[in-house]
Amino acid sequence: MKSTIDAPPAGACYHEIDPDAAGQRLDNFLLGRLKGVPRAHVYRLIRSGQVRVNSGRVGPAYRLKAGDRVRVPPVVTRPVAVRPETGGLDWLAERIVYEDRRLLVLDKPAGLAVHGGSGINLGCIEALRILRPEAELELVHRLDRDTSGCLLVAKRRSVLRALHGLLRSGAMEKQYLGLVQGHWQSGEIEIDVPLTKIHRGAAHSVRADAAGKRSLSIFRLVESYGTSCSLMQIRILTGRTHQIRVHAAHTGHPLAGDARYGDAGFNERMAAIGLRRLFLHAQAIGFVWPDSDETFAVSAALPEDLGRILERLAAGASKRV
Repeated sequence: MKSTIDAPPAGACYHEIDPDAAGQRLDNFLLGRLKGVPRAHVYRLIRSGQVRVNSGRVGPAYRLKAGDRVRVPPVVTRPVAVRPETGGLDWLAERIVYEDRRLLVLDKPAGLAVHGGSGINLGCIEALRILRPEAELELVHRLDRDTSGCLLVAKRRSVLRALHGLLRSGAMEKQYLGLVQGHWQSGEIEIDVPLTKIHRGAAHSVRADAAGKRSLSIFRLVESYGTSCSLMQIRILTGRTHQIRVHAAHTGHPLAGDARYGDAGFNERMAAIGLRRLFLHAQAIGFVWPDSDETFAVSAALPEDLGRILERLAAGASKRV
């Protein structure tokens, strides 16, 4: 029997975690069930101790165990409203590039957050839950708001656990395309630079730090455009926040359009030829299902807006020859 929040709103409700929900982070468990409640409010409930596990206070990263008893205070939930200007969610359904009984893969557009919160009413996961109300959809991983491309969403708790296991062991390959500043002359290199997240209120940033968590990326040159910039294929073997962006900047080749870690002058020059966002695209994901040894691979084509930038760069490079 699956856990549900079914107590009357007048008082706190309790539910016991069954084996299918075990292993999930507390914050994700609550976010998946308190639909319509802002993400920031869910975190306030946890921090203030209103949410309890086995009568004790725990943090949002606590991983639930089978048999845990979770107390959730009364919360007024409101359904997520679909903005009229989106014309419904048909546009998002058309961006599902793969779907089966276990998962779906969304070609996430740049500018759309993966989840709501911090002033964002509708994120990818909330919208997908509207499209697939019968499924227990959970994000397998995350992409920055300005990053486009492949986003994995599990349709069952057992699938989420299996895919998280692959992520933790480095057995899932994630490949990106990114445009960086300058002429890349190093061929293919492995960047093994630990990263630390720095919190400043609701905002956060990431920096290279020898005391941080191990972070491993592989950068390979795809195409050079004179001395101004280079198109890179980037594989990440760990999944740290802003990993590609910080590693790129660490090499002296920041990503085009990166307002936080990039070079302002370079970004202005790229904006002059039409770049309106971060040039980073999650191109492909591949792994082997642990229960069947079946290979899974999916990809998403480079968006038209980024393709036009490359065409303009190539035309400019040819004029200089």
